Amino acid sequence: MMEWTLVGLFGVSAILLVISILKSSHASKVEHKQIDMVHIDIMKEINAVQESIRNIELDIEVVMNDAGITLSTEEKLFMREILDLYKRNYSIESIAEMKKVTENEIEQMLAPFQKLKDERRKVANEN
Repeated sequence: MMEWTLVGLFGVSAILLVISILKSSHASKVEHKQIDMVHIDIMKEINAVQESIRNIELDIEVVMNDAGITLSTEEKLFMREILDLYKRNYSIESIAEMKKVTENEIEQMLAPFQKLKDERRKVANEN
């Protein structure tokens, strides 16, 4: 009788083990599908951002071409750095010191952007 009980328990444990393996396999597949869906969504978002960046770059190129502005890559980078510092509220003096150019050069480069900023302030104050 004891032998039959042991055999029965062993059989039940084997069946439970198989059921457990099947359930964990199914759960693993569901989890893998969810991970794949998240990955696909992220890749779609990355592609959309890359497309937006390409469109912005093309728009900038068109505007610069229409305005007759020709800047080398180094000049564009230099201007971008100066404008970034200015927008982060660095003083013209500190920007000139960082970039090792005269304050007058920095003021000339930032003049179009300062006019826009002043015009926005006037419009905001009028309202």
